[in-house]
Amino acid sequence: MNLMPEFRCHRPETLEEAVRLKAELPGARFVGGGTDLLVNLRRGLGEPSDLIDLSAVTDLVAVRRIEGALWLGTGVTLADLARHPDVLDDYPAVAQAALAVAGPTHRAAATLGGNLCQDTRCVFYNQSDWWREGNGWCLKYKGDKCHVVVKSDRCYATYHGDIAPVLMVLDAEAVVAGPDSARRIKLAELYRESGAEHLTLGAGEALAAVVLPPTNGRRAGYAKARVRDAVDFPLAGVAAALRRDGDVIGELRVAITGTNSAPLMVPTAELAGRPWGNEAAASLSLALRKTANLLRTTVTAPKYRRRVMQGMARRLVDDLWNEARSG
Repeated sequence: MNLMPEFRCHRPETLEEAVRLKAELPGARFVGGGTDLLVNLRRGLGEPSDLIDLSAVTDLVAVRRIEGALWLGTGVTLADLARHPDVLDDYPAVAQAALAVAGPTHRAAATLGGNLCQDTRCVFYNQSDWWREGNGWCLKYKGDKCHVVVKSDRCYATYHGDIAPVLMVLDAEAVVAGPDSARRIKLAELYRESGAEHLTLGAGEALAAVVLPPTNGRRAGYAKARVRDAVDFPLAGVAAALRRDGDVIGELRVAITGTNSAPLMVPTAELAGRPWGNEAAASLSLALRKTANLLRTTVTAPKYRRRVMQGMARRLVDDLWNEARSG
């Protein structure tokens, strides 16, 4: 670990002040719990001129009902998110995903916004400064080539957040605050498939809230594979939301994480109106294979991660299908 770089720290008390500071300070970074950012800075991954601490912005820790939707402030800690009664009652898969993140001490500090906006990861990037220098740096930071796909002109570092795919299958929206106005976008639109620039936020923008609409009869769940069950990022993660209409699928939404540079929705519209079984599962497996771009960005082989992703998806939808029948 390196010494922390020198930076100025700001602690605004309003969201308006926070986004104004971000717009005025091009080299600034927002920090919530710091469980991702501060570790990266200790590894020499970035030298921000300023850090804007969001912990005093009280609006960001609010969870409230507005016109039937549940608004989650992005400053809510993952521990609080996992035990909030409205989340547990109506969106238990969100609590399930929050509890799948790291360990209890991490979740006590880590925030929803930080988890959604966490940096992408790669075995050639998340290393010590001397290791990366000895290997010629990489396209994501200081270098000019991707060590994963050497002839590529883009970075293939992978997004490994647990909560984003669950929010995506539940059709959540993101509220993005800027210096002049706020905008609402589908949560999936917060991301792009580029390991070096995976967030679509503008220079002076902040992720302020997540809006969860009513579930409309969907049942959702999340499954992840990881090296150590206690703390690790997903080698692959699958979220699914299912609405069952009798003996056929009314709607099935699936999203994946840990496989691409962004969490991605898997095309599943063709499964609507079909019974769930081996044939539908084979169609889903093919869609997963076509969507996922598993490369050697982790310590585990892509082939294993691909197979475990498909197996988890089948088991997860099996469980949701049976729960919908019994419920």
